[in-house]
Amino acid sequence: MDEKRSPSLPHVHVPVGTEDLAELAAAAQRCQACDLYRRATQVVFGEGPTPAPMMLIGEQPGDREDLSGRPFVGPAGELLDDALDAAEIPREQVYVTNAVKHFKWEPRGKRRLHMKPTTSEINACRGWLEAEIAAVRPEVIVCLGATAAQVFFGRAFRLTQSRGVLEDGAPWASRILATFHPSALLRMKGGDEGEYTRVRRAFTLDLAEAASAVSFRSTRVRYRGARSSASA
Repeated sequence: MDEKRSPSLPHVHVPVGTEDLAELAAAAQRCQACDLYRRATQVVFGEGPTPAPMMLIGEQPGDREDLSGRPFVGPAGELLDDALDAAEIPREQVYVTNAVKHFKWEPRGKRRLHMKPTTSEINACRGWLEAEIAAVRPEVIVCLGATAAQVFFGRAFRLTQSRGVLEDGAPWASRILATFHPSALLRMKGGDEGEYTRVRRAFTLDLAEAASAVSFRSTRVRYRGARSSASA
């Protein structure tokens, strides 16, 4: 298996010329490009079909994802699935992943609480994300949250100013759209019910806007996730 080493990140060995997500995921488990691997349970690679019309990219795995090794399986994933259904997007034709593959956390009693990844930690995972994009070949990329969007639009990107807009996605995809991360909606629950309803609707409409840029297949596509036997 040929691998490409990043000159600036000597511990990154990303397989080149492969569209086998299982091969990429296995190689990623050996990544030590930043210190996040020391405290995380495992790398959490993406899942979904190859190719996929739509690719969703979040920030990083959470506690549940870190333990299971699968993306978006916790409460945020459940909310995301509901929103995709409301937007009439076939979940089995969507590839989901994160910009950062290891869970960054801090202890709070017996709990492990999310910590925002640094720019260097995001950059350390960039080779893996770009390999996923090359394998998945999405027509549209949806960035869930500002961290994922800044991978493509730079650190000056602000979700409050540019959310829900279909932007030119070259060279990664035809179009890229940024919207809320579902965990942001979860944090709103229990607060202002009207505001939560408004943001939840905006999130669904953003997903529908992204879906308007692609044509979903009428037949099921072959699933090539790193854990193809698991349900999404």
